[in-house]
Amino acid sequence: MVSMTRRTREVREQEELDLLSPAATLSTATRGREYDEEPDPYRTAYERDRDRILHSKAFRRLKHKTQVFINPDGDHFVTRLTHTLQVTQIGRAMAASLGLNEALTEAICLGHDVGHSPFGHTGEEALTPYVAEGEWLHSAQSVRVFRVLEPLNLTWEVLDGIRAHSWKVDLPPNTPEGYLCRFADRIAYLTHDVEDALRAGVLSHGDIPRGALATFGEPGSEWISTMIDAVIDESLEQDHVAMRPAVQQQMDEFRTFMFERVYLRDQAQPQQHRAIAVIRDLVDHFIQHPDEIRDTYRHDDATPVVQAIDYVSGMTDRYALQIHDRLFRPEGIA
Repeated sequence: MVSMTRRTREVREQEELDLLSPAATLSTATRGREYDEEPDPYRTAYERDRDRILHSKAFRRLKHKTQVFINPDGDHFVTRLTHTLQVTQIGRAMAASLGLNEALTEAICLGHDVGHSPFGHTGEEALTPYVAEGEWLHSAQSVRVFRVLEPLNLTWEVLDGIRAHSWKVDLPPNTPEGYLCRFADRIAYLTHDVEDALRAGVLSHGDIPRGALATFGEPGSEWISTMIDAVIDESLEQDHVAMRPAVQQQMDEFRTFMFERVYLRDQAQPQQHRAIAVIRDLVDHFIQHPDEIRDTYRHDDATPVVQAIDYVSGMTDRYALQIHDRLFRPEGIA
């Protein structure tokens, strides 16, 4: 007796129609890809995008990119890759509970940080002077990675969610799944960053604001569950993705606390200034020597500045330090 069933793409697409909420973004309703291609026999358009992102070189490099603590001692600190996996889990949990498209949410979350520079958000500060207007944003670079540098021909909805996953991007996501990534990203980094800060001795439990503890519970899974529930409950009431106002206010206040006490603390400034100097030294060097940029990282239609930024922003922390040592450390000095 056969106990398995062949679930083709058409079957999965019909399941979306039958099972997902009216607000969900259906794979059959995608605005499509930049270049037309034959549909996959088994995977929906968004499942295909998820798999392409997982197998990309840019995704693999996240394992050696900083989240908050640069080159930490210890094996349990969060990296950009583990952060991405946690964002994806949180995003999918909310999508499943709200009847939204899990595959689309997963693809957006997996791809949201591939454009991040070395050394965390310090890298954004380092690269901003090279941008004519505004600031250099890793969200825009993530889209550039998948459209230009490692073109995967992703669907419009996935690229849109990646583009707008950061709250500082004025034009919001066009799908509810994109909004889920926004919340999932903030939930993930606030919860794991406070645990890393406690692990590193930057914070003690007594430093955590009482309001945060009263609202979220103990750092860890309690925090994540509280914030996820606050998004699910409020979204069901409002009929669009949102978070309970009281919880969001406490989350925003705790984010401010983390910037003051962890991200921008005085003790981290020397290391951050060093990281900025490394990135700018590298960008300046490769602007002057574009022939030294590896072919796989260089887009010939771009200006020398953009080519240099593409190369340097794609580096892992250790590779950036390795290249900087080779270029700028005098021979014979250990």
